[in-house]
Amino acid sequence: MAKKNDVTVEEKLRALYDLQLVDSRIDEIRNVRGELPLEVEDLEDEVAGLNTRLEKLEADIEVVENDIKNKKNLIDEAKTTIKKYSDQQKNVRNNREFNALSKEIEFQELEIELAEKHIKEYRAQIEQKKEVISQTQERVDERKKHLDHKKNELDEILAETEKEEQALIDKSAEYEQNIEERLVKAYKRIRSNVKNGLAIVPVERGASGGSYFTIPPQIIMEIAGRKKVITDEHSGRILVDEDLAREEQEKMDALFKKF
Repeated sequence: MAKKNDVTVEEKLRALYDLQLVDSRIDEIRNVRGELPLEVEDLEDEVAGLNTRLEKLEADIEVVENDIKNKKNLIDEAKTTIKKYSDQQKNVRNNREFNALSKEIEFQELEIELAEKHIKEYRAQIEQKKEVISQTQERVDERKKHLDHKKNELDEILAETEKEEQALIDKSAEYEQNIEERLVKAYKRIRSNVKNGLAIVPVERGASGGSYFTIPPQIIMEIAGRKKVITDEHSGRILVDEDLAREEQEKMDALFKKF
């Protein structure tokens, strides 16, 4: 194989156009997938976030249930204390001792009343959290179903295109190795600056592909002569003549069928 610097301008143009056709085919494959990979990722993040929320709600309920248990223990202790003071009242020697025990009993009764109020509030909190859990679980189930559908859809597309895409990526890298580095850099720069990724385009009906700006006849003749690399002054794209484009397209169509 000739060295990169020994190849003719025509060979450079053909190599660049072949690279463009391969990269455009890769773009087509990725466009088929579209936003699916991002959709799957977003759905996975959403499901993970909802599951984290469920775990937190379950943990909150456990904390509140422990609070209820503690309040019930407090009530049992208060009742035991009330019984003890009530028994002591039967054996007091004067009103002062009786009144002191009565105040202790009254305090314990207030403790019971407050604990029961808290238990009621805690149970309301639990019911509220259980309702949120139910709604969140429904959301999780719905998003999981949607996620599974999107994953299956993506897997089917990947199964159909992954092998071809990788083969094309390898072929693109192979073509780049056979093109001067400065031309590859120019190609990539132009490609990144245009919406459709077309850095090399043929002249069609007197204008560069995809453009409405007419190219002067003298420039068209120079492009057809394939003696130098010519760019479109409006879009910056590298231009090739229709015959070269058609020949390379036919060649690459035959290659793509092998993938």
